[in-house]
Amino acid sequence: MLKQTPLHNLHLELGAKMVPFAGWEMPVQYPTGIMAEHAACRTGAALFDVSHMCQLEITGDDPATALERLVPGGITSLAPGCARYTQLTTAEGGIYDDLIATRTEAGLYVVVNAAMADQDVALLRHGLPDCTLHQLESRALVALQGPEAADIVAPLLPNAGDLRFMQSCEHAWEGHILRVSRLGYTGEDGFEISLPAEAADPFARALIAAGAVPTGLGARDTLRMEAGLPLYGQDIDQSTSPLEAGLGFSIPKRRRAEGGFPGATRICAEAETGPARQLVGLRPEGRAPVRAGVEITTPGGAALGHVTSGGFSPTLQAPISMGYVAADHAAPGTALHVILRGKPKPATVTPLPFVPHRYKR
Repeated sequence: MLKQTPLHNLHLELGAKMVPFAGWEMPVQYPTGIMAEHAACRTGAALFDVSHMCQLEITGDDPATALERLVPGGITSLAPGCARYTQLTTAEGGIYDDLIATRTEAGLYVVVNAAMADQDVALLRHGLPDCTLHQLESRALVALQGPEAADIVAPLLPNAGDLRFMQSCEHAWEGHILRVSRLGYTGEDGFEISLPAEAADPFARALIAAGAVPTGLGARDTLRMEAGLPLYGQDIDQSTSPLEAGLGFSIPKRRRAEGGFPGATRICAEAETGPARQLVGLRPEGRAPVRAGVEITTPGGAALGHVTSGGFSPTLQAPISMGYVAADHAAPGTALHVILRGKPKPATVTPLPFVPHRYKR
């Protein structure tokens, strides 16, 4: 039995094509189509239902210090109302999952991936024995992304416009308390809004009436690839370290120096000397998409790695891919080959993101 979000009936009413995703029935696209939904996010505002994500509240005497024992990110340095991207790391320096942690007055508000929710909750309960972990199953989560997101949300949530990237606040709407965070997974300015399940439908309808375009998982994937954002289970997993995946920005100097988190020996060493392989952007020649699993080689045919994510970029009108290659072949401009249908095809290492981020900093 697939789970359904509080916006399930609205998706059906809007004609969404529903698909199974991480144990949930989710909209992959609406009648407008993925290309139009993608364009809406880049030029206007797109509305995503991300209620399948696992929302958690962690409280106790010092949940920030406790969480730092499980992640390489700087959590104790977070000011109230600020959010941080980090990872749950394995003892070997791989990644169990990535997450966003926000410092609140009560403790921490944490969002983890839907597909890894059971694993993550178990890891956190085991690793935070002196804290209380509450799974917020009665709350929905929506994302409003795009250059017009702030203008659309302003009449409903006037204080949201005061937030900067990776800041969060509580806001009242129609008798409900919402948590509004200025962040997202598209590379565009926008918000993720946590709200009681019963408020999700009227709130989503209000955003749509104001000009937000309902957008499904299909466009969400093309948008995050253009933004060079790794997807857990494709671009990062227990075999990849944060440094290999280009996530070193999320590990502050203090944490690199002191360690004290799972996998610190490997991760801190890679931060010092560099990883043996790196996640890179690739621009294949031609227009044929080069998708996950395709082999990456040198022009001479020596194996280097595999594509982890790939497809056609609606913004660039060209194929884009990401994949791991040996560090000595990871410099932008390096000429490589991808083996498409058994034949080598030229591709060039390209800096990430493919499309510049437009966060409000």
